[in-house]
Amino acid sequence: MKRKKKSDVAVLLDYAGSRRGLTFLGLALSAVSMLLSMAPYICIWLAARDLIAVAPEWTQAQNVSGYGWTAFAFAVGGIVLYFAGLMCTHLAAFRTASNIRKRGVAHVMKAPLGYFDSNASGLIRGRLDAAAADTETLLAHNLADIVGTVVMFVAMLAMMLVFDWRMGAACLLAAVISVIAMFSMMGGKNAELMAEYQAAQDRMTKAGTEYVRGIPVVKIFQQTVYSFKAFQEAIEDYSNKAEHYQADVCRVPQAVNLTFTEGAFVFLVPAALFLAPGALSEGDLAGFVTDFVFYAVFSAIISTALAKIMFASSGIMLASTALGRIDQVMEAPAMKVPAHPQTPHGNKVEFKDVSFTYSGSETPALSHVSFTVQPGQTVALVGPSGGGKTTAASLIPRFWDATSGAVEVGGTDVTRIDPHVLMDQVAFVFQNDHLFKASILENVRAARPEATREQVTEALMAAQCRDILDKLPDGIDTQIGTEGTYLSGGEQQRITLARAILKDAPIVVLDEATAFADPENEVLIQKAFAVLTKGRTVIMIAHRLSTVVGADRIIVLEEGHVAEQGTHEELNAAGGLYARMWADYNRAVQWKITSEKEAE
Repeated sequence: MKRKKKSDVAVLLDYAGSRRGLTFLGLALSAVSMLLSMAPYICIWLAARDLIAVAPEWTQAQNVSGYGWTAFAFAVGGIVLYFAGLMCTHLAAFRTASNIRKRGVAHVMKAPLGYFDSNASGLIRGRLDAAAADTETLLAHNLADIVGTVVMFVAMLAMMLVFDWRMGAACLLAAVISVIAMFSMMGGKNAELMAEYQAAQDRMTKAGTEYVRGIPVVKIFQQTVYSFKAFQEAIEDYSNKAEHYQADVCRVPQAVNLTFTEGAFVFLVPAALFLAPGALSEGDLAGFVTDFVFYAVFSAIISTALAKIMFASSGIMLASTALGRIDQVMEAPAMKVPAHPQTPHGNKVEFKDVSFTYSGSETPALSHVSFTVQPGQTVALVGPSGGGKTTAASLIPRFWDATSGAVEVGGTDVTRIDPHVLMDQVAFVFQNDHLFKASILENVRAARPEATREQVTEALMAAQCRDILDKLPDGIDTQIGTEGTYLSGGEQQRITLARAILKDAPIVVLDEATAFADPENEVLIQKAFAVLTKGRTVIMIAHRLSTVVGADRIIVLEEGHVAEQGTHEELNAAGGLYARMWADYNRAVQWKITSEKEAE
């Protein structure tokens, strides 16, 4: 039998954990507080009944003062219980929001690193934060208001039918019309509009982040926001959806809703005029007037109750779309962990007929790629852009898993190695490595948290970072980033090299590690490479062919295939793709700007 899908509220309560019971306690207190809040209206009616009974001798009504104090006591009691209930629901809501963030982060930590190439960390964080905030509003306020209002409505319905069901029905007619109007705004097909609205908001947030990052380029070329098409289109899409929902969907139903809920008393007057002759003929004018006062007083509650339901219902819609955004994070593919992990033996890296296709793509990024990197060897991956060099390197640490074939480290398929063991085997240096907003010490120590200060310093010296430390006021303790010191691209690269040296992994993957370095930094980085790669298995990706001349072997990748492989001399002599690339590279190196005289 197919398992019934849980409701949104049930899913949220699962996130509440040990504080789930506080939610139910808060809802119960809210329900009782709403019942108590109705008592003052009853007291007002009782006072009016006594006054009408002795009219015009008002002083003979002896219980009016008692009713007043009783109403005051019930009002205070209702307020106290309501705030106590909100305290409980807030505690549960805060825990729920916290658990959503924790579980979301814990789940994405299990995702392969390649997942973050197509899912920006800012977008993931925005989804979790916004979703947690929306669900917090539902659990802290909306649910309590819904439960309390429903209980109050049921009690009010019972009381309105007790004295004169005809006047009660006239008052409730406004409530029926209001509910129909609210459902037309929030129910049926319109419920999907809220999801589209939230999706448009997500796209605008993502595009806005990209625009902010591109502001320097926009300012350099004296452009405006309209030059950033993605951001402009995202804003217009969001604006159109918001305007459509407000103007086309909500305008008429909301006008009807407010008209009838605020004017519920209007329905009561015709009913009273219709019933008045009968009451006069029966000689029960005082009872009729008393009943009319009762319904007149309670008709004022209708608009308050329905307004709470409307706002609370919108909270449920927001929570539903928020859960959808949470599901997008929770549905991130998790890296498969072998039930019985195997231990790699040695540092040999081998690709065996490996093919790989990115999700959503029809063309494979790698197709039947095979090559071997022996322990201690340096193998370079070169080729035209888009040939599959970075993709091949990313399969070694399992940023992605091969679609077919096998990538082996130490004679063991990487998918059969415990991820933590595999990550200990491989060190990475990328062209855009990230430094944390922390001290240089903590940035380097990220590779080995247990490393001592002396070990970190040794790694920095091996990475040719002495000049960086000497010029900084706090040396190794200098803070990097916001409210700290900013380093050049080449300097950052040397810090990340120190991180890789400290890790002391037997396999090193270098992906265009000198791409952003000036000539001076490149010389220092090459010296650091000599320390990092000594005695290790090295796979390096490079476009500057001068950096791979001394490699033990060069693998040339073109359109996902191994076009050729061999040493620099062998490939150059073969006259193939590598030879053409080497010739082009040399012509590019010799290119220079010449004056008109030199050109002549």
